[in-house]
Amino acid sequence: MAKKNAQNDILYKLISSPKKRIPLFRQIPVNNQGFILLNLSKRLQQEIIHRLKDKELIELIDYLDPDETTDLLQNTNIHRREKLIKKLSGQIREKVEFLLKFNPRTAAGTMSLDYIEIDKNITFEEVSKIIKKHEKRTGKFPTILVVEDGFLIGELIGHVLALHKGREKISKYIKKVPSIKYNRNEKEVIHAFKKHPHNKIVVLDEDDSILGVIYSDDVLKLIEKQLSNNLRDFAGVSEEEDVLDSAAVKVKNRYKWLILNLATAFLAASVVGFFQETISAFVLLAVYMPIVAGMGGNAGTQTLAVVVRGLTLKEIELKTGKRVIINEMLAGGINGIINGILVAAVAIFWNKSPMLGLIIGAAMVINLIIAGLFGAAIPLIMKRLGKDPASSATIFITTATDVFGFFVFLGLATIML
Repeated sequence: MAKKNAQNDILYKLISSPKKRIPLFRQIPVNNQGFILLNLSKRLQQEIIHRLKDKELIELIDYLDPDETTDLLQNTNIHRREKLIKKLSGQIREKVEFLLKFNPRTAAGTMSLDYIEIDKNITFEEVSKIIKKHEKRTGKFPTILVVEDGFLIGELIGHVLALHKGREKISKYIKKVPSIKYNRNEKEVIHAFKKHPHNKIVVLDEDDSILGVIYSDDVLKLIEKQLSNNLRDFAGVSEEEDVLDSAAVKVKNRYKWLILNLATAFLAASVVGFFQETISAFVLLAVYMPIVAGMGGNAGTQTLAVVVRGLTLKEIELKTGKRVIINEMLAGGINGIINGILVAAVAIFWNKSPMLGLIIGAAMVINLIIAGLFGAAIPLIMKRLGKDPASSATIFITTATDVFGFFVFLGLATIML
């Protein structure tokens, strides 16, 4: 716990002290510099790597695994990357060059090379010798993958070695292990782990030969990254934007979405303009308008979050979209009745107007049904169009609930008051 707190203190100092960032980083013990660097944002990684000397980078890389080294080197330009790779020790250099061949956003780009392959017909004694060689070379206990004629058939769990020794063959103790093709994207990697809840998954080449292993801690990092990206998408913020960016950079990344939001706000305002006479005659309507629109926007965003999660986890497909939309509309209608009764009671008690209570209650029910419809339909439509279903969909959903909410509320008021 103390170690974790100390690391968090270091990260905070590096993030909050741009002028002292490099001197502070150099004060970190070299055996811990790489791990600290990996926990920083991509932008800060690039900044620190750019300002460090080649010799300093090589020293901190010596304490990292090849896959971690690859992650850091991907933040350098090609010329410097090739220069640094040449300075790595032979075996590490080969592994890093191998990993850099793959797209970092695929299964191969996430995998580790900390494994050994053994034939299913060998004995425990032979396995022990192979493992000792690996440990001597890498300092780590490997994942033991079992093959037959070069193809993966399973895994030998490490603890089995403690129970069985000598010339007994391992064939009885092979356990199945899930696998995935090297070119699958990050979302498919996460889905594969959730479908097969193991602590690892084997990455296979096109010919089904073994390329590497993805471990659960790497998948947790992917999930954290995905959640962060989804949060940015919901807010209409660029993936490249960092909390420490200058005001100019933040403006550049945000102004387009804000202009779009402004345009949709004018659309909602134009609907209100149609009912100026009604609002002038019944000023109390202006008090309740934000309530109807706000509740619709919140309900739509809740639906959006659930549907996007379902699409991400592949729990929902386009062919099952109709059922999802109907369920969300039903849920919106029931929630609308509950909240409509509450807000109607307030209007009747506070404003002594049963008719106003009836209007706002009915508008609440209708708008939450609309919120369920658009909250479910918009991400499904975006998925159909090949777009990210989370990308600023809140703008379109809140526009729909504002426009229809105002139209229904003020329309009912025009007819009934």
